[in-house]
Amino acid sequence: MPYPEIPEFRVCRQRPVLEAIPDIDEAVLEQMKRMVLDLRPGARVAIGVGSRGIANLDRIIRSVTDFFRVQGFNPFIVPAMGSHGGATAEGQVHVLESYGIRAESMQCPVLSSMEVVELPSGGLEHPLFMDRIAWESDAVFLVNRIKPHTDFHGRYESGLMKMMVIGLGKERQASIMHRYGVRGLRDLMPKAAHAVLQTGKVIGGLAVVENALDQTAIIESMHARDIPEREPVLLEKAGKMMPSLPFDSLDILVLDQIGKDISGTGMDTNVVGRIRIPGEPEPISPRISRIVVSDLSAASDGNATGMGLADIVCRRLASKIDHEATLTNIITSGFLERGKLPVVVPNDRAAIHLAIRSLALHPHRIPAIARFRNTLQLEYFMASQSLLDLAESGSTSAVPFDTGPLVPDPFDEDGYFIPWEQIC
Repeated sequence: MPYPEIPEFRVCRQRPVLEAIPDIDEAVLEQMKRMVLDLRPGARVAIGVGSRGIANLDRIIRSVTDFFRVQGFNPFIVPAMGSHGGATAEGQVHVLESYGIRAESMQCPVLSSMEVVELPSGGLEHPLFMDRIAWESDAVFLVNRIKPHTDFHGRYESGLMKMMVIGLGKERQASIMHRYGVRGLRDLMPKAAHAVLQTGKVIGGLAVVENALDQTAIIESMHARDIPEREPVLLEKAGKMMPSLPFDSLDILVLDQIGKDISGTGMDTNVVGRIRIPGEPEPISPRISRIVVSDLSAASDGNATGMGLADIVCRRLASKIDHEATLTNIITSGFLERGKLPVVVPNDRAAIHLAIRSLALHPHRIPAIARFRNTLQLEYFMASQSLLDLAESGSTSAVPFDTGPLVPDPFDEDGYFIPWEQIC
């Protein structure tokens, strides 16, 4: 049976309306100066840092630690990332190092442990835990990005409230909350966060919101008492700014990479329109028939959680999977669909051939295909001419974008897409 023909592609660029912070260090310092700190001189302050690939994270954390040091306190960094990093102390340090968060560059210690202490639960229906090192500090200050969650939608999603429960609670707390499924995240997590706040250990946090091009758009500090009210406001802003595909309908979506540094689910479910959690409704848009993933990011360190959202993956992705790290993450979340290995093919060309064939399209219909780096970096993309024709006719909703040069043969000699550096 002959291979189906792959259409020609053009390089395109989205034109979103953006706001971004020009001077990160100055913005962090300005926000930190708003914090009124009732701490003794020399107090040990634990700075909670997560596992997400936040833009400018190293600069932000360095500015925060500098601020506390100048104020006469002794800051140190603790990983606040639940079970990530293979649920080991060393693995979580490695995750931070991949983002440039090291003791030398931050000029403060990085102290990592999976040991937790049990906190007063205040009538919760589950136990409450916190990282022992953080609990034994004089105060905890959190730094995290506010954004829509990939599993659910509610008043609190990804942000400081979630970090102080699932992040600081390490694998022990993350496993407990995920045991309740989406209810644990949407309904029980906020109550647990309020219980953590009542201990007085968390003194505040720095919230970050990014725009559609993964740039820092908002930095806001807040005292602990203000987090429950301010976070939903920033979440709404983040939802309006977040990246999205420029089309609401595709036959085939190709992602060069997935990874934990890109999204907790490898690829952002809000971007691709797939959640794959039993009992949770799938998004109305975008509608994507087949998702192809080419590779696993180096910063993901073998954790391929989210590959189950794809239909086809390339062999180089499959070869990089750390099944133990992936299994740990999947067991903690309880969402098994996301850990399933899709069909594996040799390269991108084979993946698109298979995707086209599996769609069983009308012989005269050319498939609508788009290729992106990942679900964080959506500015540049390659689109088949058939997709561009649909967008021009209004058959698929599209945000403004510019159309660039034709790429008649987009594959290298190994059958993988040509690197972006060579085409834009």
